[in-house]
Amino acid sequence: MTETAPLAGGARTRDPALVEQRTPPPHPGPPAPGRGVGGLLGGLLRTARPKQWVKNVLVVAAPAAAGQLFSRHAAGRLALVFVLFTACAAAVYLVNDARDAEADRAHPTKRRRPVAAGQVPVPVAYAAGAVLGVLAPALAAWLVSPAVAALLAAYLGMQLAYCVSLKHVLVVDLVVVTTGFLMRATAGGLALQIPLSRWFLITTGFGALFMVSAKRYSEALQMSGKAGATRALLTEYTVGYLRFVWQLAAGVAVLGYCMWALEEGGGHAGLLPWRQLSLVAFILAVLRYAVFADRGTAGEPEEVVLHDRALAVIGLAWLAMYGLAVARW
Repeated sequence: MTETAPLAGGARTRDPALVEQRTPPPHPGPPAPGRGVGGLLGGLLRTARPKQWVKNVLVVAAPAAAGQLFSRHAAGRLALVFVLFTACAAAVYLVNDARDAEADRAHPTKRRRPVAAGQVPVPVAYAAGAVLGVLAPALAAWLVSPAVAALLAAYLGMQLAYCVSLKHVLVVDLVVVTTGFLMRATAGGLALQIPLSRWFLITTGFGALFMVSAKRYSEALQMSGKAGATRALLTEYTVGYLRFVWQLAAGVAVLGYCMWALEEGGGHAGLLPWRQLSLVAFILAVLRYAVFADRGTAGEPEEVVLHDRALAVIGLAWLAMYGLAVARW
């Protein structure tokens, strides 16, 4: 039996049938990473954004400002509210990533998210988000208060509306994300039935708007020319407008904090005017964060807060002075 056939000019070629018989089948290769129950659970945990859970520490802001943070009852209730708010935020992240899987695959960083990468199937992300979204308000109504349950339900409704349509509406998208931070800050006050200071609300709200608009500004700079591939609304904003928003918000947040710190009759007597001194650390923290905003590297606020040593030192100094200012001895 011959393996070749003559061609014009004396060239010979192999019989395709014999080549097919002698060619070994392709090796299946190693299994895809992240498969199995362990990989799925790990992917769900990553989708819940553990690094962003630090945002939910805002639930202690109102009780801390009122000096009611250190009782056993307050600590236990605030820990529970923190867990429930984290569950609600995780539900929103799961639904958001399931909806944005295709768009995230066009982003240089977001394409590594578990849903976009295929580690977590889209139906599983939707189902996990639904379970968390139902359980968290129900447990809040049973274990905390109906007011906190209503706040969590409102947060879920607003954030899901954001995922579906509001994130495509100019300015409204900034307001919705900012309101989410403000809801975190008011949840602790509702849980302990603490009245909220107007200066507290102004500082918290505009401080959140500062970080949100700085994040959008950084994304707009980084995705210049291809912004529509991952967040279509970035093509509608101008870089100059986003810069104006974060600068305005930073100024109002500092002004609100100044009004709180310099308010007559505020704080408690001590060796030093800690309430007024905390102004220095607060303003330094805003100025330090503004460096990253101006460079366009504040696209991941939690990364900036957790990894910049100077900002961490300033934050600890502010926290110490703030604690001394509101502590009830």
